[in-house]
Amino acid sequence: MNHKKKMIGPIVASCFLVLYFIVYFGAIVSVVDGITKYLLGILPLVFVFIIIRVCMERIKEIKEGEEDDLSKY
Repeated sequence: MNHKKKMIGPIVASCFLVLYFIVYFGAIVSVVDGITKYLLGILPLVFVFIIIRVCMERIKEIKEGEEDDLSKY
């Protein structure tokens, strides 16, 4: 049960960041015309995939018992 409480923070932060980048991409698509909107929209989508990947890695670390990342360094 203790691990579930520690997973809430990374999941909530990831959800807020993903939502932000989706809204950002939507704003770009609605404002810019032509192929430029897709070129400018690629970066937020890449960030979304990176955020999801990092969140999954963090959840894996928490499940393995590595709650404190700084203890490794």
